[in-house]
Amino acid sequence: YHTGSLAFGALILAIVQLIRVILEYLDHKLKGTQNSFTRFLLCCLKCCFWCLEKFLKFINRNAYIMIAIYGKNFCTSAKDAFYLLMRNVVRVAVLDKVTDFLLFLGKILVAGGVGVLAFFFFTQRIPVFAQEAPALNYYWVPLLTVIIGSYLVAHGFFSVYAMCVDTLFLCFCEDLERNDGSTAKPYFMSASLHRILGKKELSPKKAVG
Repeated sequence: YHTGSLAFGALILAIVQLIRVILEYLDHKLKGTQNSFTRFLLCCLKCCFWCLEKFLKFINRNAYIMIAIYGKNFCTSAKDAFYLLMRNVVRVAVLDKVTDFLLFLGKILVAGGVGVLAFFFFTQRIPVFAQEAPALNYYWVPLLTVIIGSYLVAHGFFSVYAMCVDTLFLCFCEDLERNDGSTAKPYFMSASLHRILGKKELSPKKAVG
């Protein structure tokens, strides 16, 4: 029901990326003739549009989540997501770094595991596949190709988990703002999420008082 909102968010991002490509093209064409001011101006523009692209990717990601939750249009969802995250900016920073670190470790683990298996396979050290393994004089190139390819595939799969984490976090922030843990307004988050994020239900006495 919200294909237009998805397309609008992608269009904004595509326009910014197109402007970045045009700036790179102009920088390449004018490299030999430009003066110091032109170089400085192009450098500032490229830096600004790079930051804008990163910001739009972050906003798009959370706007899509808010669209899925409430069904509002893109601009309203992007505004609500931005203000919600700004009200929880410390949690956002901590969760972002912890999530990125854990997902990076997962990608390295997958790529490293596949790399080790590929090394034993190419060097014919696995008896079961010894006959099927090709005889290579130099196996580092296919080994690096396998490692890089497995890292890219793992990155694609782990991006789904990153999106799930962001969705749960936005739902958690909404739960905190809508409810206070009292008997009248209990949290909807699970007990395990309570413990992880350090939130507790209010006791009946505290809720009444």
